[in-house]
Amino acid sequence: MVEGKQQWKAWLYLLPAIILLLIFTVYPIFNTIFIAFQNNYGNLRHIGGETFTFGVQNFKKVVEYKGFINCLTNTMILTFITVPVSTLLALFISVCLNSIKFLRNFLQTVFFIPYVTNSIAIGMVFATMFNIVGNALNTPKELVDTYGIVNNIIHFFGGPNIQWISTGSTKFNNMVVLCIYIIWNALPFKILILLGGLQSVNKQYYDAAKIDGTSKHRTFWRITVPLLSPMIAYVVITGFIGGFKEYTSIVGIFGKEMGASGEPNRLQTMVGFIYEQIELDREGLASAGALILFVIIFAVTILNLYVSKKRVHY
Repeated sequence: MVEGKQQWKAWLYLLPAIILLLIFTVYPIFNTIFIAFQNNYGNLRHIGGETFTFGVQNFKKVVEYKGFINCLTNTMILTFITVPVSTLLALFISVCLNSIKFLRNFLQTVFFIPYVTNSIAIGMVFATMFNIVGNALNTPKELVDTYGIVNNIIHFFGGPNIQWISTGSTKFNNMVVLCIYIIWNALPFKILILLGGLQSVNKQYYDAAKIDGTSKHRTFWRITVPLLSPMIAYVVITGFIGGFKEYTSIVGIFGKEMGASGEPNRLQTMVGFIYEQIELDREGLASAGALILFVIIFAVTILNLYVSKKRVHY
């Protein structure tokens, strides 16, 4: 009874957070759904007094947009390549770090630095590493300022200079650079989660495996991975959600053009499409695109949860 009388204090303490949540999260979600069903909605035209009919024309225009398939394909490729690769690398690095006693904390800090660094800034650094400062590959050597660190390394081992992200480069080369960046940028958070899980594993399992003479390879797959499966499932699910929302990495490396290859080979993603429509005062199309992306993310998340129920050991 006393606890019931004191509940109003708890609600009072929560009130500021609830108000902010309603204003900046709940309202925008419902407003986005409403705008998505306002045919040809534009914010500036709405302010000017124009009215819009209710319908699904925005969704039809998004699907019929000439670059929609390219946006969706780029998003899928980036997600389904970078998430599995980054998860496996993070698992391998976490196991290695967990077995190191000396300088473990220092190495954890080093690996975590990219996570707290601005994505645009890191993208610009990556761009300078891969970029050839010159007009093209056939530019005379005296007119080329630098071939980039990566090309210098390739050239050191006898390989040719590659046009990674400069004007005239191929979409494949652009995608390779972008995948390398996203994988590298995704590692810190995953390493932190997996390493925390490893440090909480009961050492008795490993002691029993040593007594039985179990190989390290079998110990890894039969003990480490099953015991880490809840953390692995978490980083995979959050990785897929983050992958489908990829945007800042592309802008950081390629700028707002989102690719050096030009149309129709831009590396524009679904989120890039949404931002582009907002800039063009097509908030109706942007909202429809956001809802389509939400449905895709929701479906993939449900699939991941279904798989994890069978594979995760709690």
